Amino acid sequence: MRLGLSVLRGMRDGAAQRIELARAVRPFDSVVDLARCAELDRHDLKVLADANALAALAGNRRKALWQAVAAIHDSTPALGHPSEPEDIVADYRLAGLTLGRHLLQLLRPRLAAQRLMPANVLHTYRNGQLARRCGIVTVRQQPATAKGVIFITIEDETGNVNVILRPDVLRAQRREVIGVSLLGVYGVWQRDGAVHHLVAQRLIDLSGFLGTLSTASRNFC
Repeated sequence: MRLGLSVLRGMRDGAAQRIELARAVRPFDSVVDLARCAELDRHDLKVLADANALAALAGNRRKALWQAVAAIHDSTPALGHPSEPEDIVADYRLAGLTLGRHLLQLLRPRLAAQRLMPANVLHTYRNGQLARRCGIVTVRQQPATAKGVIFITIEDETGNVNVILRPDVLRAQRREVIGVSLLGVYGVWQRDGAVHHLVAQRLIDLSGFLGTLSTASRNFC
């Protein structure tokens, strides 16, 4: 899977168009070649390097970033590969997602120690079973017809779970409802045929597990 240049934060439209036109003529053989053929400045190269778009030309994200920030005619020192968490954090910062492993897959041992189950396990639960769940908040919505109920979607490496938050939970834990990136939910699993969701009884802010990672949710409430 590949991502378009349009998803990179800070990428200028003109630069993206010049890259496409130059790439249609021939493949690039180095970062210097890319900069010259597409008439890119250091800002453009830094955005591409930070998003790991130059790894094939430079070797890894760090080497590409060095070449983008430094003068492109300077020799590049030997730089180690960034760690997987560093790559994931950079992907989320620049594009809002990653094509590598999901962040919660890396955090799974810590979450399992707190008995916070992934989505694929919850989907096997029976109706009315107590459940613990953790995920990155991707959607918050409060339909006008829902009588104060908020619906939140939380995501992990195995899928999504829809969480129902009733007004009493919202009143007691508004900060966790509105401002948390990584949300732990204690509640009751409800299922009716193919329809299933988690009715929240208590929320836990686990955003500290994310470190410097910033995630984005789509809020409609």
